This record gives sequence, structure tokens and C-alpha cells, in this order.
Amino acid sequence: MPVALITGVTGQDGALLSKFLIDKGYEVHGIIRRTSTMNIWRLVSLDIVDKVKLHTCDITDSTCMSNIIKELKPDELYHLAAQSHVGASFENPTSTLSANTMSTAIMLESIRKHSPGTKFYFAGTSEMFGSLSGKANESTPFRPESPYAVSKVSSYYLTKVYREAYRIFALSGILFNHESEYRGLDFVTRKISNAVARIKLGLQDQLRLGNLSSRRDWGYAPEYVEAMWLMLQKDKPDDYVIATGVSYSVQDFVTEAFNVVNLDYREHVVIDKSLYRPLDPSNLVGDYTKAKRVLGWEPRTDFRKLVKIMVNADLERWKKFMDGENVVFDAPYSAES
Repeated sequence: MPVALITGVTGQDGALLSKFLIDKGYEVHGIIRRTSTMNIWRLVSLDIVDKVKLHTCDITDSTCMSNIIKELKPDELYHLAAQSHVGASFENPTSTLSANTMSTAIMLESIRKHSPGTKFYFAGTSEMFGSLSGKANESTPFRPESPYAVSKVSSYYLTKVYREAYRIFALSGILFNHESEYRGLDFVTRKISNAVARIKLGLQDQLRLGNLSSRRDWGYAPEYVEAMWLMLQKDKPDDYVIATGVSYSVQDFVTEAFNVVNLDYREHVVIDKSLYRPLDPSNLVGDYTKAKRVLGWEPRTDFRKLVKIMVNADLERWKKFMDGENVVFDAPYSAES
């Protein structure tokens, strides 16, 4: 039974990857933070909370992480944990850099010292490219436009250094935006789908949003975690862009989401300038040609189907809640469930 260790195991990608690996027969271990309450709603929703072995550790604690890696010697380590909210990285740049970059260095060094046979996956991001005039591939230069993006670029190069200097099987998956019904409410796509469901059911009336003109390449997260796994199954480590090749604006997402419930977004959406970012890449779209050629991977869920999945999932959650059923919610609604 192969052993996988996942940081960020309670996040969207971590939970979906856990489910994917468990179904493939892996023994899955996950890192969780030392907090008073564990946000494990995704593991509960996916019915795997009792199948993932959880370890409490701060990913910036080198002693703690080294001990876990030394003990487990995992076949695969997926480093997904991060301060991943772009807007918040402007408010807390130092903590973002510490959480995202130092943690990567700690894990790579722990693998080098204690478990050189471990295959290491680093979660890159399309934000590393900054504003694009065309589609980004693995050769496109990085132009980070946020502290979050800077932290990810640094980790990308750390991963590359350890791969080349120490011959560790270490790579980066540069994933463009990937969403699902398990996305957190602090991300605009889930903020929209959740609000649309509540508006349809009469639980709220308005949705406050910032810049609607930003364009992103949005795919379906369960397909993207499969790509992570495929990268680590190759004989040699390499970096890959995972994307759909098509971008849509936040406006497009809003329009499509309200169309799912037959409502006019103009009657409910309020633009709030305080939600604008200091810098915001205007257009991010990726070229997944290499992933298709080498990994045999390509996206299967188009934009409209993705939006429909998310809105319908939130509708179902809130309908069950209104009917008095026991519903697993993510924060900030966990107390209401």
C-alpha cells in the first residue's frame, strides 16, 4: 500500500486528492494546523474523515515536519497547504511569505535528509504569471503581482533547485483556477454560487463583489487533483501547466450562476470598491498542451457545467438546512448547522 502525505489536507484540493488516493488504495496521512476547532467539513462531506490519518503540525515548524517525514517516509508528498487568498496576502505579506515559502524549504530539506525516495509535489499557481497577453505554458516568464504570487514563485524555484542539486523527485504543478462545490467561501466563485443559492431561497437579497472584469481560466477541481497524481507517476520529474485553455470574466461567472436559478444578477449584485485588489491580473489563461501530450490529461468539465455544479450543490445544502436536516457547512455557516 503506497503512503501519501498531504499538507492542506482539509482544503478543497487536499480533501479531493485524499478521496482520489484512498480510492486508489493509498494510505493517506494529512497535516492539520494546531487550532481550537478543526475545519474538516470537506472530509466529512466526502465520507473519508475516518480514513485519513491526521497529524497536528505547523508546516513552518521544521522539527515537527522533519519528524513526521522521517517517521512516515511517504512515497509521495503533496504540498498543498498555503495562505492562498491573494487579497489577504497584501494585508499580511510577511505571514504569507513565511507560510508559503519557508514551509516548502522545510519539506524539501527534510526529504533530502530523511526520505530521499519521497516524490514531492509543489502546488504552483497561475498567479505566478501575472497579467498575460496570451496563453501561458511551462516556458512563459513569471511576473508575480501579489505577495502570494511572489511566495509561490520562490517555492517553485526552491523545488527546481532541490531537483537539480540533489536529484530529488520534486516538481511543480502550475494549476490555473480550479473550483468545485468544496471551494471555500473566501474565493469569489464559491462566494457567488453560495449567495445565488441563498438569494434564490430568500435567505439574502444582495451579493457584494469587487472587480467583475478580471478574467480567469476556471476548471473543475476533481480533475485537477488527478493531474497532480499523474505527474508523480512519471519516471522523471518535470513541471506542468494544468488549465482549460479558455478564460471567462467574473462577470461571466456571475451571469451564468444567476441564469442557473433564472434570476437577473443586475437586481442583486452590488459593486463594492473596497473589495478591489491593489494589483489584479486582468487575464489568466493556460496552455495544457504538455500535460495532454505527456500525462494524457485534459479537462472534461466545461465552464457552464462547472457553474451549474456549484450553484446546484449550494442550493441542495440550503434546502436541506431549511428542511431541518443535518447539513455539513463550511465556515462561517458551521455554527448554523
